[in-house]
Amino acid sequence: MRYFDHSIHFAGGGSQQIPAGKVVCVGLNYRDHVKEMDGQVADEPVIFLKPSSALVPLEEPVAIPVEFGACHHEVEMSILIGEPLGDCTEEEAAEAIIGVGVALDLTLRDLQDQFKQKGHPWDKAKGFDGACPASAFVDRAQVDDLQNLALRLTLNGEVKQLSNTSHMITRVLPLIAYISRYFTLMPGDIVLTGTPAGVGPLSPGDTLIVELVDVVSVTTSVTAR
Repeated sequence: MRYFDHSIHFAGGGSQQIPAGKVVCVGLNYRDHVKEMDGQVADEPVIFLKPSSALVPLEEPVAIPVEFGACHHEVEMSILIGEPLGDCTEEEAAEAIIGVGVALDLTLRDLQDQFKQKGHPWDKAKGFDGACPASAFVDRAQVDDLQNLALRLTLNGEVKQLSNTSHMITRVLPLIAYISRYFTLMPGDIVLTGTPAGVGPLSPGDTLIVELVDVVSVTTSVTAR
């Protein structure tokens, strides 16, 4: 399994000398996903982390740890940070975004359910090796409106997840500003902005098309790790 232990890569083969950092994720950021998870809309963003060792190239086969039970796909828009951000304003957050892409927040659902029942953290269900297959990034200047982009995940020819970033509960800039109140975002850090409804299990042999429509599209396969 090849990790993002190198410079951040951009679509078209470009790269920047920025090491991949931590992945900051937001849970339950689409109302339809909140509903399908039998949850409630939170008063503020639900934040959790994935380590840099969770990052793998989405363009390569997605390797899932089958010994831990069901592994679910969650398609998300990914945001690449290019400048340090600590307790920032939304304007500062906007200036610090240098890339946009698509990623999977892979979730070991059986483990997560067990941890929830026990009141334990989700780290092992969300931050395992390879838990964040991420695409190459598109330069931010090439994306007009972060809040009007279609997200789509197709599994074996069937569309499983389809939504638009306009439906996010907490939008990108307020989300980044909120995160930065609690810990500094550094160049190379990636923010995942939440998944819409339609999450479900993956199996070895599956074919996936993962898209931020008209921005980036990746066709990949699923294999057992």
